[in-house]
Amino acid sequence: MRPPFFYGWIIVAVTFVTMAIGVNARTAFSLFYPPILSEFGWERGVTAGAFSFGFVASSIASPLIGRLMDRRGPRAVMEIGVLLMGSGLLLAPLTSRPWHLYLTIGVLVGTGSVCLGYSGQSLFLPNWFLRRRGLAVGLAFAGVGIGSVTLLPWVQHMIEQTGWRTACTAMGIVVLVVLAPINLLLHRRPEDIGLQPDGDAAPTATSARPASNIVDPAWAATDWTLSRALRTARFWWIAVGYFGGLYIWYAVQVHQTKFLLDIGFSSSVGVWALGVVSSLGIPGQIWLGHLSDRIGREWVWAIACFGFAICFAALVALKFWPIMPLIYLMVFTQGALGYGLTSVMGPVVLEIFQGKHYGSIFGTIMLAALAGGAAGPWVTGQLYDLSGSYTAAFILGIAVSLLSAIAIWQAAPRRVRAVAGQMHKIASAM
Repeated sequence: MRPPFFYGWIIVAVTFVTMAIGVNARTAFSLFYPPILSEFGWERGVTAGAFSFGFVASSIASPLIGRLMDRRGPRAVMEIGVLLMGSGLLLAPLTSRPWHLYLTIGVLVGTGSVCLGYSGQSLFLPNWFLRRRGLAVGLAFAGVGIGSVTLLPWVQHMIEQTGWRTACTAMGIVVLVVLAPINLLLHRRPEDIGLQPDGDAAPTATSARPASNIVDPAWAATDWTLSRALRTARFWWIAVGYFGGLYIWYAVQVHQTKFLLDIGFSSSVGVWALGVVSSLGIPGQIWLGHLSDRIGREWVWAIACFGFAICFAALVALKFWPIMPLIYLMVFTQGALGYGLTSVMGPVVLEIFQGKHYGSIFGTIMLAALAGGAAGPWVTGQLYDLSGSYTAAFILGIAVSLLSAIAIWQAAPRRVRAVAGQMHKIASAM
């Protein structure tokens, strides 16, 4: 029996819960980090390297996961992700050597997070919607923010009451018990179960021909394999844009708290700022995702990059004027605007390279994005070590923000397929 509403909203709900748990299960390492240091007395760099090593594992896995999505669909990908992440979290409490963390938190949890996080969900969720694609993705990805303000405080409470090992085990059980069954509800595209995107009725011989959103028929008619996509400028513009997007995201996320402490703010202000950014990201992702359905993906990517540019500018100014209004500006532009990047990350690639090889193409592009996520914190830290200040690193962040916006504008998904709010321009041009 089919539900009385479009099945795509079930897909959104499953993705929402999966993101809330899966993404924050990896983020919880920042909570486990202090008690692990206290227990073992290892060097900070060695211990934190387990989390960073997860980016290496993610980069290796991303193209393979994209290919698996093309062949087996989201249920296979998500269940593998649940198994990897759940086993990593359950095995991590057995840690007695640094390499144990690298294997569990790094390889297992890191690889699992690619399946369950932004990358894995962007491989199939955009297929379910056309007119409301940005809104649907924004709603689903808002689960990360909800999870951060509900799940992470629970994990911190468990650490304080029972220790990091018990908390880590509990997190692993939650991943397995909750995510394994609900992800069996997933399907790659609505056509697989006899539906149409957005819940539209299937066309009949007598029904009016649905309006097409295709702007470039020759490009849209191409069977885009990975090898063909690699030979296009658009592929590399997207790669540059996504590298820059995750570079700026993680550069500020990793270093902002330490910077605020360095310039004299209390630890409570630093924690508050990080928490509010995540909270603002919830409405930000939903609103900007919906807006992208009206004005286009490039505009929203540019708005999000502009948000990060203002965020970095506020951080530069804070060194000279450490006042709370600049903190508010930094937090708002980072969360309410910057986090909107995720709502269009899947749609940008899909609307350019839509087809049966989309998963392989998106997975390969995510190599560049993950490289940016790894480079942002490292380069920012290196520039600080060289100059004794974050100023040069934050100015570089502004430049990378602008480059990322320009790159996605050059990729121009609007010139291949129009969003719902711009389809009237196609009609008027015909």
